[in-house]
Amino acid sequence: MNANALKYRLIGKPLRSSELQAQRYGVLWGLPVLSSDAISSVAYATEEILLVLVPVLGMAAYTPMLGVAGVIIGLLFMLILCYRQVIDAYPQGGGAYSVARENLGRIPSLIAASGLIIGYMLTIAVSSCSGAAAIVSAIPQVEPLRVPLIVLFILLLTVGNLRGLRESSKAFGLPTYFFVASMLAMIAIGAVKAALGQVEPAEQAAQLSQTTGDLTLFLFLHAFSSGCSALTGVEAISNSVPNFSDPSRRNAKVTLVALGLIVLCIFGGSCALAMLYHAAPADNLTVIAQIAAGVFGSDSIGFYLIQTTTALILLLAANTAYNGLPQLMSLLAQDSFLPKRFADKGSRLVYSHGIVFASTFAIVLVVAFNGDTHLLIPLYAAGVFLSFTLAQGGMVIHWRRKRCRSWMRKALINGAGAAVTALVFAIIVSSNFLAGAWISLLAIGCAAWAMNAIFHHYQNVKKALGLNDNERAKRLLLAEAPKARIIIPAYAINKPFIKTLNYARGLSDNIEVYHVKVSAQATRRFKADYQKLEISIPLVIEKAPYRNVNEVLLDHIDEKLGELEKHETLTIVIPQLVTKIWQMPLHNQTTLMLESALVGRRNVAMVTIPYLIDS
Repeated sequence: MNANALKYRLIGKPLRSSELQAQRYGVLWGLPVLSSDAISSVAYATEEILLVLVPVLGMAAYTPMLGVAGVIIGLLFMLILCYRQVIDAYPQGGGAYSVARENLGRIPSLIAASGLIIGYMLTIAVSSCSGAAAIVSAIPQVEPLRVPLIVLFILLLTVGNLRGLRESSKAFGLPTYFFVASMLAMIAIGAVKAALGQVEPAEQAAQLSQTTGDLTLFLFLHAFSSGCSALTGVEAISNSVPNFSDPSRRNAKVTLVALGLIVLCIFGGSCALAMLYHAAPADNLTVIAQIAAGVFGSDSIGFYLIQTTTALILLLAANTAYNGLPQLMSLLAQDSFLPKRFADKGSRLVYSHGIVFASTFAIVLVVAFNGDTHLLIPLYAAGVFLSFTLAQGGMVIHWRRKRCRSWMRKALINGAGAAVTALVFAIIVSSNFLAGAWISLLAIGCAAWAMNAIFHHYQNVKKALGLNDNERAKRLLLAEAPKARIIIPAYAINKPFIKTLNYARGLSDNIEVYHVKVSAQATRRFKADYQKLEISIPLVIEKAPYRNVNEVLLDHIDEKLGELEKHETLTIVIPQLVTKIWQMPLHNQTTLMLESALVGRRNVAMVTIPYLIDS
């Protein structure tokens, strides 16, 4: 099976560009694909809040937890209101990057984009690690295989997304709906049991301290910053508006509101059940697993259903990043901040390079942090809230410039969003700085610097290659075609040499055959064979007493470059054996080494004459 056949089997046959519209999704499939990150975050956001409160407050942690959850839900709806306006103003996608680019300038836009890129890669890593944690809760025996399991999940998601938008939306959409349905069922049954007085606290509740510390403002804010992981993923819909079917703007806004309602019900409900069942963080049993065990029983079908759907939604939450990040990287590439290849769609009409890039760095994060969700969470939200703040601040400037109908009301909404998200960003950084937020900030700064350097490179290339006008182009054209001097490096008289010689004779009459003498016997044989050809092309032989053939050849080329007259060029014509990949190390790669050495020299060209070996 050749490489193309394997590729088609994995990701499917190529799609025509005309099929792009059919690959887009509506609200039904756009909701699970782009909202799975935010929806799934309820599976660990409650636990992250309790992880901060329980060690200090013990049994008294649950009431403040509800307060933290209430503030987070309020912030969620503020963000939804703000991002509905972003969708209206920037239907081309890009979210925070597009807003900041137009209204705040290049550097703020790169900081916003860097925050989103880091956030998306962490989404893949955190979601995959959390999914593995849910599996370990149900099957503790797989704990030693946690990291390889996570890497396998990421690779499967990569292949699924490379198959195209429509295929990935259907394949990854159903588990999201199963998770929502199972969580709503658990919340409803748990509420009924609570009303009937049939609540049995989780086993972990017995380990909670009855004596409590003080609920300080810092403790509340620390818990709030940890729970803000529930808000990551909200921006993905505004980043991916072009992926929606028409009317894309309306479909994206409807999806955003649906996301808010689902998170309200599931996050609020799971926090309430955590309080009723006194679920607390434990090593091998998640808070959601404890709630499910309390509602359904630890060995019941309901318990395993919740664990299965939770694992699936957490794993597939990474799919949000696979839809948002490649789209964002495409815009950055179009604006010359990333390599141009990121702007190109692959054979299945998806941004293949962005998908592979996201997977590669997510796997690096998983391995570096040993697949531990709690170590990754502090890195998670800082970049996202930084981009939130820049997006909302940029929208205020946007409305002031446009001064459209109700612009003051819209600017006020986005201004409030900017102020609140800036405050949250400061809280997240201050409370999680030593725990890992500094890593995110450093990565954001490095990414922004790298993209700015790429931009300057492309600008320099454009300036160096560009023509100002037709007159300048005409001036650059020579009145007389340039004359070529040709050098043919040769070590033996054989079929590739004859083919190369025939090609060179068609280009110019000014040709020399150049041979480097390492072995006297080999050179005598070469000279005798060359004389048998009975041609008038001069043969130049130079010694290499130190066997440094390439250096001697390059010195000769430099000497000939110095002899060039006006309107003359030097062309090196050399044969190249074309073999199978595994056979390449068996041959001296002189052509590749020479090509690499000549790249930095002016007025010299290199032509390789391929010679296929049928073996």
